[in-house]
Amino acid sequence: MRTDTGSATVWWVCLCLLLWSVTLAAAAVAASRLDRDRATTAADLAALAAAARAVHGVSEACDGARATAEANDASLVSCELNGHTVDVTVTVSSTVLDRDVSAHARAGPAHEADTSEVER
Repeated sequence: MRTDTGSATVWWVCLCLLLWSVTLAAAAVAASRLDRDRATTAADLAALAAAARAVHGVSEACDGARATAEANDASLVSCELNGHTVDVTVTVSSTVLDRDVSAHARAGPAHEADTSEVER
């Protein structure tokens, strides 16, 4: 009788465990990236909604940002209006981690953008 009888079973079990671990890790990374993308999208849309209402004042602009963030399953953390430019920060609950994922966005009129880099 050979001494390696049954070793193929052990190797197959180890290979299956390795593949299962790699699959779970890839799924966790994909879910984390999706959470980040959801937060970024919610922040972008909230900033655009606030910038569209910036001419009506801070409270209406930030109310629009809050409503848009909540419609995207996010929470508005901060909303600052500087002239017609709005800076917002939102958080989204993570599906993988035990913490929230945050994102920041800025929106405003194109004519107020810094064009010093473009002119060179």
